[in-house]
Amino acid sequence: MDNLKYQMVIKWSDEDNCFLVSLPDFPGQQWRTHGETYEEALTNGKEALESLIISYLADGEPLPEPSTVRSA
Repeated sequence: MDNLKYQMVIKWSDEDNCFLVSLPDFPGQQWRTHGETYEEALTNGKEALESLIISYLADGEPLPEPSTVRSA
C-alpha cells in the first residue's frame, strides 16, 4: 500500500505493560493498537493504518494530510 506516509507513535506503557501505538494524523481515539514487543506494535500499527485507509476510501472520505517534516 503506497499511502503509508502517516506518523506512527509507539510508546511503552508501564500501566498496560506493553507498547501502545497511536496514529496522530487520524482523528479519534489516542491509542489505536498495541504490542508486547516493539516489533509487534509496529506490525500492528501498520495493520491498523492500512485498515483505516481502506475504511476511509470505502466510505468515500478524504484521507487526512500526513504530517511532514521539512528539512532546512
